[in-house]
Amino acid sequence: MSYQAFLNEIEKGLPAPVYLFYASDPFILREALSAVKSIVPEPDRDFNLHIFDLASTDDAFSVQQMLDVMNTVSFFSGRRFTVLIGNIQKLSKKDLEKIHDYVSSPAPNSIFVMLHNGAFKKDGKAKFDLPKQIPLDIRESEVPFWVKQRALMKGFEITDGATNFLIGNTGTDLGLLSSEIEKISMIGKKRIDINDIADIVTGGRLYNVFDLVSALKAKNAEKVFRIYKTLKETSDDYSLIGALNWQYGRELHASLDAAENNSFLHIFELLNTVDTDIKSSGRNFPLEYLLVKLLRLRERQTAA
Repeated sequence: MSYQAFLNEIEKGLPAPVYLFYASDPFILREALSAVKSIVPEPDRDFNLHIFDLASTDDAFSVQQMLDVMNTVSFFSGRRFTVLIGNIQKLSKKDLEKIHDYVSSPAPNSIFVMLHNGAFKKDGKAKFDLPKQIPLDIRESEVPFWVKQRALMKGFEITDGATNFLIGNTGTDLGLLSSEIEKISMIGKKRIDINDIADIVTGGRLYNVFDLVSALKAKNAEKVFRIYKTLKETSDDYSLIGALNWQYGRELHASLDAAENNSFLHIFELLNTVDTDIKSSGRNFPLEYLLVKLLRLRERQTAA
């Protein structure tokens, strides 16, 4: 698990002299930067933590200046941290050569952390040619683990049931989940179960995404749209798509017959299509159209 590999390196205090972390989700990159910063004792950060941002227009700097900082003797007995964040894929060939020269013989008391914004192209890893290249993007199957780790960082344990309930209602967007976990941490309990978070996660609303899926299964169109009208008051369409995808995904199991497998395949194709529609604004009322499609799909299955 790539995210676990990242946590392992953080827990060990980033023992290697050079790292490259990459992700296509800006939220994860911000989290990675915070994790790196947390390793440096707060009193030492003014001198031993240097953050350079290639995407920033406020503070112009050269790669050579950054390398000079890393080669400077630390003010303290600990190691110097230098972080280069964002858009390193846009480094010029000349600057990339300078970084390769540094990586071949890194300063003994420095840790050089590069954050790459975006997924690597085919030749991306070879371009940087570093032993410690760790992907940070989290697959959907890893989201429950991420939620549990995030909860522990906030000082509480969250049960499997509460984790699934949270994801089922919020979706798999890490930024939204992080916000919900922050609210849950204010409860002040060391162990959180579904009963502790039901009102917080649902915002006191009468329905949740579990109810929506149940109404779709029952082919109850009136109830489907009544539930959807309630849910959309507190959730955006993108979050609801993630929640539906998660809920249907949990229903998949090895004992499904061929017809059921085809049914779920069609459902996920519809979810993917509406996800694309939302991102591209390619259709009016994409969620309503999806719900109609899902109801018709269920009707055809029953008729068959």
